[in-house]
Amino acid sequence: AKSARLPNYEKEREYFQAVDSFELLEESPSPKKSATWAMGIQSDGAAMPHVSTVLKKWLISKKLNHSCGLSGSLSKILETPALPGVSICNNDFNSPSLKIAEKSSLPMHSGLCTVGNKFNSDLIDEDAVGRPICSQKSNDKEGDDGCEGVEVAVGKLSLSSRPASLEGHNWDPFSALLAVCGQSAPSMLLDVFSEYCDPESIVKVGEGTYGEAFIAGKTVCKIVPIDGDLRVNGEVQKRSEELLEEAVLSRTLNLLRGNDGHATNSCTTFIETLELRVCQGPYDAALIRAWEEWDGKHGSENDHPKEFPEKQCYVVFVQEHGGQDLESFVLLNFNEAQSLLAQVTVALAVAEAAYEFEHRDLHWGNILLSRKDSATLQFTIEGRKIFVRTFGLLISIIDFTLSRINTGEDILFLDLSLDPELFEGPKGDKQADTYRKMKEVTEDCWEGSFPKTNILWLQYLVDTLLLKKSYDRTSKDDRDLRSLKKRLNNYNSAREATSDPFFTDLFVGDEM
Repeated sequence: AKSARLPNYEKEREYFQAVDSFELLEESPSPKKSATWAMGIQSDGAAMPHVSTVLKKWLISKKLNHSCGLSGSLSKILETPALPGVSICNNDFNSPSLKIAEKSSLPMHSGLCTVGNKFNSDLIDEDAVGRPICSQKSNDKEGDDGCEGVEVAVGKLSLSSRPASLEGHNWDPFSALLAVCGQSAPSMLLDVFSEYCDPESIVKVGEGTYGEAFIAGKTVCKIVPIDGDLRVNGEVQKRSEELLEEAVLSRTLNLLRGNDGHATNSCTTFIETLELRVCQGPYDAALIRAWEEWDGKHGSENDHPKEFPEKQCYVVFVQEHGGQDLESFVLLNFNEAQSLLAQVTVALAVAEAAYEFEHRDLHWGNILLSRKDSATLQFTIEGRKIFVRTFGLLISIIDFTLSRINTGEDILFLDLSLDPELFEGPKGDKQADTYRKMKEVTEDCWEGSFPKTNILWLQYLVDTLLLKKSYDRTSKDDRDLRSLKKRLNNYNSAREATSDPFFTDLFVGDEM
């Protein structure tokens, strides 16, 4: 009888040997030399990107916020799904500060979005993303301590060594503010004003909780005290961090003026900031005189500036003179009221398209009006030109303290959840009601993009024109305004609102 042949398992043996070799290689200790790995094969030639370098701007932008303590996993911050089974951090994942990027539609040239892409494609060593980026102890800390914990973790995100540029990094917002203003040291207040006028001609024109406004020649100079211990009008002084954000935001909105003639989105409605200066020292005699003259005529609600200490610091915003605010300006007729609404709506639409901009405080004191000999005003939205009938009226939007903007590199905003009193105004007051409606829309997540807030302020303006301003109008005009306010509920942005029939007759030769 023929002997039975033993089965040949040589092919199977080779297969399992190959599998075993592969698994051993995958489980081998990491090499001492930095390199990338692909399918278990070491590649010395490929350079690992410095993710920590890419995140440097994110760290700095977070330090602009006093509430810098970590509020979620790094994968959430980078808008990257966490790897299954990998615990990145034991923080609260539901923090409002992490709701931003999923609502952001504007491509960012650096920062969160692009880092997220690099995170997905480049980090393949599980230890690089799997290790905790903070301890439970660090979770209990706030401010810079939390930021430093993130910096340590960010340095570990690259398989390469931590960049020297982050070693010993000391964040000094006052120095950064000086740099943004193009200064190496503070100036004196009178030095700034003297560049624009004879100091004896300085006139105070307005005031706010955080500062004073003076006319200097053809400009308006807004003086905001910063970093001092003395309370200003009962409020804690603004910090350099806050003014740094407002300075960058103002400079960014200047770009909308389209001076190069090739802007995709442009308008001149946002007040032009001509100069920013950091100053130190007491109010000069000319400013004291102007302040006291205003106080004698109007009765100032602010503290006398002579109470400031000798070394008090300020930021001075030098801006174009935009005219009178809507509260004091006398509208003549319904045409002017229509043009006011049209100019504000289209300007907000332009800024939305360019920078995801939300003003968030567009009350009648922050809209300036002036009369010019111009029949139309040009806007450009996403490359399309539109001309708005002005009826000789020009609008300027001011005060971006509460505003939110995406510059393409940073998201600048004021965390209004830290100011609960803002939402406690009297019920029935249109301005106070608008703040509360904003809180509902944003769900108290002020970093996110919620252009609906612009709609809320447009509705506030309609109410103002109906209830607080007197001008020549008919009952039909009032009905048209009430109908507009109702239809605005259907829009989620100023860009959408530009299509409303209320504005149709005001657009001349547009390409929309």
